[in-house]
Amino acid sequence: MTAYAPDGALDLAAFRAHVCAGIDAGAAAVFACCGTGEFHALTPEEFTDCVAAAVEEADGRVPVVAGAGYGTALAARFARLAHEAGADGLLALPPYLVVADQQGLLRHYTELAAGTPLPVIVYQRDNAVFTPDTVAALARTEGIIGLKDGVGDLDLLQRIISTVRTESPDEDFLYFNGLPTAELTGPAYLGLGVRLYSSAVFAFAPEIALAFHRALNRGDDHTVQRLTDGFYRPLVELRNQGRGYAVSLVKAGVRLRGLEVGEVRPPLSEPAPAHVEELAGLIEHGLALVVDGPEAGV
Repeated sequence: MTAYAPDGALDLAAFRAHVCAGIDAGAAAVFACCGTGEFHALTPEEFTDCVAAAVEEADGRVPVVAGAGYGTALAARFARLAHEAGADGLLALPPYLVVADQQGLLRHYTELAAGTPLPVIVYQRDNAVFTPDTVAALARTEGIIGLKDGVGDLDLLQRIISTVRTESPDEDFLYFNGLPTAELTGPAYLGLGVRLYSSAVFAFAPEIALAFHRALNRGDDHTVQRLTDGFYRPLVELRNQGRGYAVSLVKAGVRLRGLEVGEVRPPLSEPAPAHVEELAGLIEHGLALVVDGPEAGV
């Protein structure tokens, strides 16, 4: 999460503390200034400061992936800033506002990749939804290493994976589950061979996120179902009660766990107090499921 002080300014000390806490808890990578990190609300200067701070705190222990978005020119500028700040990779967010055709999307991401030495993960969601042939072309593009799927159309994703495997068999292309609460659909994505995902829950409850991740990867269906039924499904139902809750509710969760990272910036709004109270109960219940479950002590 990007942290803000009470006056709304960037709070780099809190941001650094959150990065360190995540790495110490076992994160495999740091996603800085991406969707949940309010990329849309940051100035280029704030973006640079945050990415540089994340890189410094990571200190080579895990890679730091920075967001890049808006139109092609601005996305390329943010890519340059991320590279100068020491980032290890980019998450290419959808272009701003416009709904482009496949040719235009392909040109946007290929130009972005050509303008940076950083490896690029393309985020499929909202106004950037690709045909299988477009993703195959992206997979053949130098510098583009993967696709993060935030659409959730498993039929489309299966066709994408099959097409890339057929048309670009030599490409080591990565796939990520990028839905807002990825764990809920984790078993379904795993059925397609997609093992990688970014966890918003990890931002405020790494104990729960790691317990789920271990269970999913070792085939512990009982624990996966237990955490899904007792925590993740209720969390998604709560998240769906407000616009922007995929960010603001996560930030509220971080505050509930004791790190003051401030409120979200406009145009997002804070969750309703009753929903924050419900989130507190869900976190408590989720932590109890981990402590009482078969993964306790692991």
